[in-house]
Amino acid sequence: MKLFGTDGVRGEAGSFLTAGLAMRVAMAAGIYFKEHSKNKRILVGKDTRISGYMIENAIVAGLTATGYDVIQIGPMPTPAIAFITENMRCDAGIMISASHNSFEDNGIKFFDGLGNKLSQEIEKQIEDIANDSEAILAGQVTGKKIGKAKRIDDVIGRYIVQLKNSFPLDMTLNGMRIVLDTANGAAYKVGPTVLEELGADVIVLHNTPDGYNINEGCGALHPKELSENVLKYRADLGIALDGDADRLVVVDEKGEIVEGDHLLGALGVYMHQTGMLKGNGIVSTVMSNQGLEDYVNDNGLELYRSNVGDKFVLEVMKEQGINFGGEQSGHIIVSDFAKTGDGLVSALQILALLIRTNKKASKVLRPFKLYPQKLKNVKVKVKKPLDEIDGLAQKLLEIESDNIRHLVRYSGTEKKLRVLLEGKDNKKLNNAMEELIDFFEKALNA
Repeated sequence: MKLFGTDGVRGEAGSFLTAGLAMRVAMAAGIYFKEHSKNKRILVGKDTRISGYMIENAIVAGLTATGYDVIQIGPMPTPAIAFITENMRCDAGIMISASHNSFEDNGIKFFDGLGNKLSQEIEKQIEDIANDSEAILAGQVTGKKIGKAKRIDDVIGRYIVQLKNSFPLDMTLNGMRIVLDTANGAAYKVGPTVLEELGADVIVLHNTPDGYNINEGCGALHPKELSENVLKYRADLGIALDGDADRLVVVDEKGEIVEGDHLLGALGVYMHQTGMLKGNGIVSTVMSNQGLEDYVNDNGLELYRSNVGDKFVLEVMKEQGINFGGEQSGHIIVSDFAKTGDGLVSALQILALLIRTNKKASKVLRPFKLYPQKLKNVKVKVKKPLDEIDGLAQKLLEIESDNIRHLVRYSGTEKKLRVLLEGKDNKKLNNAMEELIDFFEKALNA
């Protein structure tokens, strides 16, 4: 059974991601990590989905059955799990979240003892164990070897200190008005607290989770209300997080959304100019706009591209000795302070940029023009390998002949095909997209 996608194990809670599967995956992880264990402790956190209770209990049962002690910290952002896992010297960390998905879905994300997401090789080893009934049976313990679990409620303070340490010590947010949408998700407490402690006047939206309303018409996926409130309260900036707070969407003082590639370019060059950037460039994914690459190059830096997924961004960052990168979607990594995308760390860097330059967000956060880009998702019945689709190679060659850059890939978590086209001519882009979508509908859904 295939378990791991692009970001952990994810699917509809109760159908794909059952309590039984969660417990089995936890047992497999416990068996794997015990071979490299230092203290036999694993940290478990979650976002605010109702299914988190079911999955958390199943994971605790699975880990304790293999001899692990479990530390449960309740609802906290994904990047907080990465940080606290390392901070508390745990062997591993587990985050229960389906990120930006609706409440019906849930997921299991793993971190190693240093707070890094697991490599595909390690995920494969855990998956192999999970699919091996004999290994699962052999990995369970008895008697005094069975683990125990305890819940800790005060770790939020550790993460708040880490967030505040990522903000320049000679700065405060005094005099700044910020609208923050926490998406009824994992950052509903920590987000407003850290901004207020740094001195900001904070208007908070969607910070009353009930287990069902996470990401519902709010947060990074639905920033319309954020834009309206930025204008209503004459705020300096609007910040929307997703359900597990590992990504953000920014709205300027005019109520307009700032593209993720603009944020990467503005922050990357700012860090370079202030001596904060390590390495000779920044990292983004194959999804990022050519305009970003041109801007970075014009400022004497290289743009390195990775596969989609913030863990792949981080891999390239490590390979190149770079401390800044991210995704067009709003996952931004400042590795001096976080080892995964962190919406709050990223927001604080953006606020520091605004304060340092003494300019409005609309002026400083759009330093270059983006090439026209179209992105569409096609729901598919089956994920047929792209190289087995008759006529696709020829169709893509035709698109390239019109000077259009293309990226076609399947979603790692949903039955969707993502189609990205980019070029200078909007008319050609629209025509090419219509033809390509029609082609895939017939090829994959006929």
